[in-house]
Amino acid sequence: MPSAPAPDADRSLAHRLAELDRIGAALSQEKNLERLLEHILLAAQQITRAEGGTLYRLRPEARDELRFEIIRNEKLGIAMGGTTGVNVPFPPLALRDAAGQPNLSTVAAYAALKGRTVAIADAYTEAGFDFSGTKAIDLKNGYRSQSFLTVPMKNHEADVIGVLQLINARDPGTGGIRAFDADDIRLAESLASQAATVLTNRLLLLQLEGLFESFIGLLNQAIDEKSPYTAGHCQRVPILTMMLAEAAHRTRTGPLAEWSMTDADRYELRIAGLLHDCGKVATPVHVVDKATKLQTIFDRIELVDTRFELLKRDAELAHLRTRDASHPDPDAPLRARLAEIEDDRNFLRTCNRGTELMRATDQLRVRAIAKKYRWASPAGETCDCLSEDEIANLTIPAGTLTPKERQIINHHVTITIKMLESLPWPKHLQHVPEYAGGHHERMDGRGYPRGLTRDQLSIPARIMGIADIFEALTARDRPYKEGKTLSEALHILGRLRLDGGIDPDLFDIFVRERVYLAYAAHHMDPKQIDPVDVAKIPGYSGD
Repeated sequence: MPSAPAPDADRSLAHRLAELDRIGAALSQEKNLERLLEHILLAAQQITRAEGGTLYRLRPEARDELRFEIIRNEKLGIAMGGTTGVNVPFPPLALRDAAGQPNLSTVAAYAALKGRTVAIADAYTEAGFDFSGTKAIDLKNGYRSQSFLTVPMKNHEADVIGVLQLINARDPGTGGIRAFDADDIRLAESLASQAATVLTNRLLLLQLEGLFESFIGLLNQAIDEKSPYTAGHCQRVPILTMMLAEAAHRTRTGPLAEWSMTDADRYELRIAGLLHDCGKVATPVHVVDKATKLQTIFDRIELVDTRFELLKRDAELAHLRTRDASHPDPDAPLRARLAEIEDDRNFLRTCNRGTELMRATDQLRVRAIAKKYRWASPAGETCDCLSEDEIANLTIPAGTLTPKERQIINHHVTITIKMLESLPWPKHLQHVPEYAGGHHERMDGRGYPRGLTRDQLSIPARIMGIADIFEALTARDRPYKEGKTLSEALHILGRLRLDGGIDPDLFDIFVRERVYLAYAAHHMDPKQIDPVDVAKIPGYSGD
């Protein structure tokens, strides 16, 4: 009959079992992959009293090799991988040789291939494995690697996903190096099992997040394929959004001093930024890409040009019929008429390009030209040289869109909200529809689609509103305008701040923290980056 363990040993084992439970709970709460891997190894060293250890991982993209993830050795002061910022310099450990045969001479590879725990009392006397590399490292560092405990980490499907290797178990009484005993093995295997489950779950979540972001990328790519002119918008707005959000997070003075973000908040906001224009997938491409006022499937200014060529021909024919050869300059009236026609045509071409603001006098001239010239249509009808639809387009006060087309464009936000609110968002992403759907709202309630006020909008939604406007102002890939310079864009943004369009506190941070400059350095043409005098920016309260 085996003798009963000493009371001290019982207490020690009970303490380590309790510690194992605590470690398991702590591991399940860790979200960061590097910290998780680090905690696993450090916890294994703690409960087995190991002097050092290595955690290897079998990655899905390279199933024939074990990659060093974390290395620790207290006596040698070695800490690599994980959160240390020190890269592990060793190449992956091959599980098979060049001929495809299993590598059973290396203990970590053996444990991974066989799925078995290997305990070795003394590596220097062990005949079953090749420890020549270990001995060479020991010689270089003046160290003695003695006892080894190598445990495969298996997931819920019994697949090996990593290997936990511990070195030199220390005797709690003497401090000397001893072999890993049966309790050490059971505790290490239990920890490896818990760790493998937690690690698998974390990797699965990361894979799902990667799949989700890839799907978002495909959606944005579909939008970009429809409209190459706005191809970078869906990528740049999230970047600028996060830059301003981080600046607000760092702020320790003013109204936003208490506002901050967690890593989960950052992820949620970034996803919202990537999806903020997903509704454009349903927006007609001829509206999104309308580069000129008369553009539909093609630019109808070409039809107007054709009519004016016919008007010139008609003028020439009429002149020939009434030409007074006895006049000192019989063709002077024709030249004057052709010059008049050409001037009006060039004026219409200028109007067609679209400007920030069309003068009322120019709008009146368009209507006058429409009545001034008559032409015979292909049906033989005599009509004005411009149709009512053409007049309506050519007299658009600003930009290239009619009110109806502007409604179509604006409707993309409604579609975005409808699409996003239909999805079963998990708790940590539940605010994505609100953040993404609020980027065209105004602080004074005159925005769209819901007419929300500042108090009804979250800070992240207000941040995205500024990012969307500034990106649109400075973008140089739009068909209907050139990208603004920094000073021009900030001046417009400042006027919006005074007019209740954007959040004043976030605007101050945007300017004070030079967020615009950091963004411009990577995402604007150098020709757009002109000197900025912040004292001249409307609405800026100063440093």
